[in-house]
Formats: sequence, C-alpha cells, structure tokens
Amino acid sequence: MKGMVRVPAGDAEIAVQVRGDGPALLLVHGFPFDHALWEHQLKTFPGWRRIAPDLRGAGNSSAPADGYSMARYADDLIEVLNALDVAAAVVCGLSMGGYVIFELLRRHRSRVRAVILCDTRAEADSEEGRRGREEMIALAQSGGAAAVADKMIPTLLAAETRSERPEVEAYVREMILRTPVTGIVGALRAMRDRVDSTPLLADLRLPVLVVVGESDGITAPEAGSAMAGKIKGARFATVTGAAHLPPLEQPFVTTRLFADFLKNVL
Repeated sequence: MKGMVRVPAGDAEIAVQVRGDGPALLLVHGFPFDHALWEHQLKTFPGWRRIAPDLRGAGNSSAPADGYSMARYADDLIEVLNALDVAAAVVCGLSMGGYVIFELLRRHRSRVRAVILCDTRAEADSEEGRRGREEMIALAQSGGAAAVADKMIPTLLAAETRSERPEVEAYVREMILRTPVTGIVGALRAMRDRVDSTPLLADLRLPVLVVVGESDGITAPEAGSAMAGKIKGARFATVTGAAHLPPLEQPFVTTRLFADFLKNVL
C-alpha cells in the first residue's frame, strides 16, 4: 500500500502517508501537528519505506471524544505497522512524537529497530508543566485552534525562521488550524498524564540519534545532550537556525543527519 491509507485502530481511524519501498521508517509528528511536519523527509530517503501517520485527533485521522493517552497512541502505531505488514521499523518522533515512541518502547520494543528523537525529553511534566497544559486546554476550549497557534508559534520557531522564511510560519499555522479542538485537548491531557520515561534510557540497547534545534526554548539542547548521555552509544546533534521544528526550519541539514544515521542501521 502506498499514498494515503486509512487504518482502523480501536475507536479511531488513522490516516497514514506511505511512500517508497524498503525497510520501514516510521515518522511520528508532534503536537499540535500532523504528518505534514515530515513533508521534506517524506520526499527523500530512497530505499526506505516512509510511513507518516496522523495520530488520532490530528490531520485526516478521526478525533474521538476521549480515550487519548500515550499508550493508546502507541497501540495505534502498532495497528498501522500491522496493517502495512511491517515487523519492525526505525521510529522517529518529534516532541510529543518522542513521548509516544517511549511508550512504544515500553509496550512493543520488539517492533523497534532504531530510534531518532527530535526536540523531545524523557521526563514527565513537572507540576508547573502540568499547570501549563491545563491553561492550554482552557485556551483551546475557549479560543479554538487559532488561539493555540497564536500562543505556540513564537516558541516553536527560531527568530530567523520567522523573519526570513515567513512561509514556514504560515505552514505551521495551517497545520495547527486544521487540528480539531478535541484532538488538541486529548493530546494535552495525554502529555500531562504521561509517565517518566527516564528509566528506559539506560536500557535501550538500540541505535539512537538525538537531534535538537540550537534555539529550541521548549527542549533545550543541553537537555537533549543530557538525555543522549544516558543512552549507551547514542549520537547527539544540534541544528543551527532551528528551534523546536528542525525538520521544517532546516530540512536539508536535518534530513542529512537522519540519512547519516540510517546508513549505519541497515
């Protein structure tokens, strides 16, 4: 199966972009985005089967009223891999996508060949972080996706991205605006309630690449470096000219980092 496919997953239907042939590369977007976050990566990596789902509540997937959790997102990904006859994949997740990958490792480690973690962290939310999720939930419920976009975009993109590449900001805003409020609220609650995945790090025993935008104020490069340091053999890289969204802000540099890593996975 190639192109856009739809996969039943419990009470939801997951929309998935599938490109190319070869070993599977599963690309898991962050919050509040969809598979379009990986626009540039979906066009590259010849010799790899690129699989980019819209998580439940995002993009073209259905948005159930409730039932959102990291466990549910992870199980949905397994439904996607099963439907595509993929025994194991290299998994790549950005921000919330990384949280989902940690849960995938916790629940379905045998389905993971290697890991790319972008602008994410293993720790659970602090009390302050949980309060921030509650405030964003209230904002989404009162002002919709547009209010969430206005609040988040200044922290998502590097200053030079916003000033020199306004089309990237417009693209990110469009992604957020097409995310249903139900999905936004569900994701925020799932992130708020996720468990600490730090204990997983020392035990991974898989090829791992950690990538962080040099100007990321959400997941600082120092935090990404510290996380990589807890994973035996992990590689760490920063992306100049990017904040929280290197795959869009600096697609060529980011894709090259991914490609160099993938060469050693085959």
